[in-house]
Amino acid sequence: MEERIKAGDIVRHFKRENINHSDIENGSLQYLYEVLSTNGFDTETEGRVVVYKALYGEHTIFVRPYDDFMSEVNREKYPHISQKYKFEQV
Repeated sequence: MEERIKAGDIVRHFKRENINHSDIENGSLQYLYEVLSTNGFDTETEGRVVVYKALYGEHTIFVRPYDDFMSEVNREKYPHISQKYKFEQV
Protein backbone atom coordinates (compact mmCIF):
# COMPACT_ATOMS: atom_id res chain seq x y z
CA MET A 1 0.00 0.00 0.00
CA GLU A 2 1.38 3.39 -1.01
CA GLU A 3 1.76 5.96 1.73
CA ARG A 4 -0.21 9.18 1.55
CA ILE A 5 2.94 11.18 2.38
CA LYS A 6 6.53 10.18 1.66
CA ALA A 7 10.07 11.54 1.97
CA GLY A 8 10.61 14.56 -0.26
CA ASP A 9 6.99 15.72 -0.14
CA ILE A 10 6.14 19.29 0.81
CA VAL A 11 3.28 19.32 3.31
CA ARG A 12 1.19 21.93 5.07
CA HIS A 13 0.10 21.76 8.69
CA PHE A 14 -3.62 22.39 9.21
CA LYS A 15 -2.87 25.55 11.23
CA ARG A 16 -1.78 27.20 7.98
CA GLU A 17 -5.50 27.90 7.47
CA ASN A 18 -5.27 30.36 10.37
CA ILE A 19 -2.70 32.69 8.83
CA ASN A 20 -3.65 35.77 6.87
CA HIS A 21 -4.45 34.99 3.21
CA SER A 22 -2.44 38.02 2.09
CA ASP A 23 0.61 36.52 3.83
CA ILE A 24 0.14 33.34 1.77
CA GLU A 25 -0.25 35.39 -1.41
CA ASN A 26 2.99 37.21 -0.53
CA GLY A 27 4.86 33.91 -0.34
CA SER A 28 4.78 33.14 3.36
CA LEU A 29 6.01 29.60 3.99
CA GLN A 30 4.66 29.45 7.54
CA TYR A 31 3.39 25.97 8.43
CA LEU A 32 4.96 24.42 5.31
CA TYR A 33 7.43 21.56 5.75
CA GLU A 34 9.60 19.18 3.76
CA VAL A 35 9.32 15.55 4.85
CA LEU A 36 12.82 14.12 5.29
CA SER A 37 11.79 10.61 6.32
CA THR A 38 8.67 8.69 7.27
CA ASN A 39 10.73 5.77 8.56
CA GLY A 40 12.55 7.30 11.52
CA PHE A 41 12.99 5.18 14.64
CA ASP A 42 12.61 6.46 18.21
CA THR A 43 15.11 4.54 20.32
CA GLU A 44 13.22 5.30 23.55
CA THR A 45 9.78 4.09 22.46
CA GLU A 46 10.91 1.93 19.53
CA GLY A 47 8.17 3.63 17.56
CA ARG A 48 8.15 4.87 14.00
CA VAL A 49 8.55 8.64 13.58
CA VAL A 50 8.36 11.19 10.78
CA VAL A 51 11.28 13.60 10.42
CA TYR A 52 10.41 16.91 8.77
CA LYS A 53 11.95 20.36 8.27
CA ALA A 54 10.28 23.77 8.42
CA LEU A 55 10.51 25.77 5.20
CA TYR A 56 10.34 29.01 7.18
CA GLY A 57 12.27 30.69 9.98
CA GLU A 58 15.40 28.82 11.01
CA HIS A 59 14.38 25.65 9.12
CA THR A 60 14.00 23.72 12.34
CA ILE A 61 13.92 19.94 12.06
CA PHE A 62 11.05 18.22 13.88
CA VAL A 63 10.23 14.63 14.80
CA ARG A 64 6.68 13.41 15.40
CA PRO A 65 5.27 9.91 15.96
CA TYR A 66 4.15 8.48 12.62
CA ASP A 67 0.56 7.81 13.69
CA ASP A 68 0.18 11.34 15.04
CA PHE A 69 1.69 12.90 11.90
CA MET A 70 -0.70 10.97 9.66
CA SER A 71 -3.78 11.48 11.85
CA GLU A 72 -6.87 13.52 11.15
CA VAL A 73 -7.48 16.97 12.63
CA ASN A 74 -9.30 16.88 15.97
CA ARG A 75 -12.74 18.23 14.95
CA GLU A 76 -13.82 18.85 18.54
CA LYS A 77 -10.84 21.11 19.20
CA TYR A 78 -10.66 22.69 15.71
CA PRO A 79 -14.20 22.65 14.25
CA HIS A 80 -13.49 25.49 11.79
CA ILE A 81 -10.59 23.74 10.01
CA SER A 82 -11.45 22.36 6.56
CA GLN A 83 -8.26 20.28 6.10
CA LYS A 84 -8.93 16.59 6.84
CA TYR A 85 -5.48 15.53 8.07
CA LYS A 86 -2.98 17.31 10.33
CA PHE A 87 -0.49 17.29 7.45
CA GLU A 88 -1.42 17.20 3.78
CA GLN A 89 0.70 17.24 0.66
CA VAL A 90 0.87 20.60 -1.14
